[in-house]
Amino acid sequence: MRWNPVLRRKRRPRPRTAVALTAATLLAATLTAAAPHTGAQHTGAERGQNGRLTDLVNPFIGTENEGNTYPGAAVPFGMVQLSPDTGHNTGYDHSHNHIRGFSSVHLSGVGCGLGGDLPVLPTTGDVTETDNAEYAARFSHDDETASPGYYRAGLDGGIRAELSATRRTGVQRYTFPATEKANVLLNAGQSLHKTVSTKVEIIDDRTVRTAITGSGFCQDTEPYTVHTVTRFDRPFTTSGTWKGDKVTEGSKDSSAESGRNGAWVRFDTGEDRTVEATTALSYVDAEGAALNLRAEGGRSFRQVADAARTDWEKRLDDVRVRGGSDALRRTFYSSLYRSFLAPNIGSDADGRYTGWDQKTHRAKGFTYYQNFSLWDTYRTQSQLLSLLAPREARDMAVSALHVDEDGGWLPKWGYGTVETNIMTGDPVTPFLTNAYQQGLLKGYEERAYRVLKKNADGVPPADSPAVGREANRPYIADGFAPYLKGRPHSKPGDSDYDHGASATLEYALSDAMLGEMAAGLGHSEDARRYARRAQNYRNVFDESTGFFRARDGDGDFTGPSDPAKSEGFHEGTSWQYQWLVPQDLPGMVGLIGGEAAANGRLDSFFAYERLLKDPEKTAREVWVNGPYDYYNADKYNPQNEPDLIAPYTYLSTGQPWKTTDVVHAALTLFTDTPTGMTGNDDLGTMSAWNVLSSIGIFPIQPGTDTWGLSTPVFDRVDLDLDRRYYPGGRFTVRAPGTSETNRYIQSARTDGRPLEKTYLTTDALRNIRDLSFRVGSSPSSWGTSDEAAPPALNGRK
Repeated sequence: MRWNPVLRRKRRPRPRTAVALTAATLLAATLTAAAPHTGAQHTGAERGQNGRLTDLVNPFIGTENEGNTYPGAAVPFGMVQLSPDTGHNTGYDHSHNHIRGFSSVHLSGVGCGLGGDLPVLPTTGDVTETDNAEYAARFSHDDETASPGYYRAGLDGGIRAELSATRRTGVQRYTFPATEKANVLLNAGQSLHKTVSTKVEIIDDRTVRTAITGSGFCQDTEPYTVHTVTRFDRPFTTSGTWKGDKVTEGSKDSSAESGRNGAWVRFDTGEDRTVEATTALSYVDAEGAALNLRAEGGRSFRQVADAARTDWEKRLDDVRVRGGSDALRRTFYSSLYRSFLAPNIGSDADGRYTGWDQKTHRAKGFTYYQNFSLWDTYRTQSQLLSLLAPREARDMAVSALHVDEDGGWLPKWGYGTVETNIMTGDPVTPFLTNAYQQGLLKGYEERAYRVLKKNADGVPPADSPAVGREANRPYIADGFAPYLKGRPHSKPGDSDYDHGASATLEYALSDAMLGEMAAGLGHSEDARRYARRAQNYRNVFDESTGFFRARDGDGDFTGPSDPAKSEGFHEGTSWQYQWLVPQDLPGMVGLIGGEAAANGRLDSFFAYERLLKDPEKTAREVWVNGPYDYYNADKYNPQNEPDLIAPYTYLSTGQPWKTTDVVHAALTLFTDTPTGMTGNDDLGTMSAWNVLSSIGIFPIQPGTDTWGLSTPVFDRVDLDLDRRYYPGGRFTVRAPGTSETNRYIQSARTDGRPLEKTYLTTDALRNIRDLSFRVGSSPSSWGTSDEAAPPALNGRK
């Protein structure tokens, strides 16, 4: 989404040349060695030090050109993301040279300003300035490093700041020069979101507590509250608070409705120059923050940083690659790392969480998660997590069901404890049907189906903060969501009526996926009804232009007839949305005029002839027009979600080798530099696209169990899978000799048996252990038969 103004298992022996972690190297590693990537732009080849996969991760990728990633410290899916804020509206920008504070809440790659709660900054001297834009500390990328779970920066005045994290706490270590006035500023009232109210309390000579209520993710939204407690490793010599411009030494508390508000504490570092602090978060209450501090605090900074790195090594070690360049491995593992940053734990150590009714609940038998960027993640990241992190993915799906139970409706774009209604369509349906198809909802199937059916057939009541399928009534009655330009919004967030054409396509996609679930559960009549509705994409197809087009409230096609200048499509044009019919590509191809016509249009869309001559230049100069430039285009936009599946359309038009050509060109947009992210990462969406496309398997029908195939970029990829969900325990993809020269599939085999189809199902992934490709320098006939193409859903073959 973009915005204009994110139990160890027994291992098998590894190939000798694979990058792998060993206990000896881990125990011998120093904290300094754990942070190999500096903020300076990288050149040349790098390999993981001592074989550690974390050394291949560069957290600075995407911190420029609106990738909107953050370089700070987090553990997989942690509640805390302790990272520097430099003044960019989402936190950190690599082109800046001042840090305003290290705050505890960030989301990777979102397009709107949010989070940044409680920016904390070490300073020296008297505390006189309360505006963090003014007291911000200068720093240099030459003295800045980061790796998974660790961040360090040298600040002006001779201060070194180091950050690490546990699941619910952020841990800081500040090394000061020798001084009697070493300060730590805790800014409760100034962060990246709209502040509604703040409170700070100095509890004793080691502890500061805050409560921060914020709002304003992308647009005005319901408020949420985050509670923090910060415990220092030694007493401070003095302390105080500030409110507005006034600094009061000795004050123990301060409250404000808005504006500047904070606390400061001071240490004498004449002999002991190091100060460590642990900040615990809770979205429930102050007692929850204190509980999380007791449960996860009490360890030294070095212990926390080493544990965070170990957590990341275990997570990354589930995927081991062989072959490819050093730079390719770095971009791959960096993308894999970012894919595991969200959704985030929302429940406290005792299981309590704040539901969307703003009441306290307790998660029993699962961990409660929050921060669901569903319009983005349902297309890539949800499927990657179902493959590599199924236990967490299960709890995320169960959490979405509890959002409905607590708040009355399923989420659309959930931030913290509230619905934001950002983006359009019905993304929660393919998110949850994917969980069902991947076997993650055992015991919850009928419960999930009931709430999905309610969501698919209804509209939230006026007193609900959710908009759900806002245009559902005309969609169900007339077969399309109308485009009503300028219609007043009844609730904060985006409106499906502003994007009627794309909302129709997204509703129809969701209907198809729900129809598959209904059939699987034996709800035959519902299955037939949703299958019929899955064909509603045809109702916004304008035969006079040969493209999808918005329709107004009277049913007339509206807006410019030129599909590159079309209206009513969210962050895209009719050219880019024409392929968003994964449930029935054969039907869509028929509307266009058959395979020959479809392939001609695809070739034009991807600038295919230019691509063959210079893939990277085509990707950068023809496809990409700026991180927020969505409209007035007739070409592929690899930076945004509507096009993520588009390269795989060739699998359904008898020319599967072109999928590889386009995918490999798009992969060149991912580099090991601060600008090496193609558009906003959107909570791991783009990163997951890179990971899956690099492996050679991609979820071409999001919300069901179909994985399209293309040529991997590595000679071999070994996936270590959870045996509870994948009984074989591993899955290996082989493509010996793959390269940009030898990138075309000549034949494929699964466990030694010929594979002629261009796709696999999840059941196949569970039952086979080896997918092998033979590659060559020119296209072959592999996958070109009618039987090889992925089938349409809902009984349309």
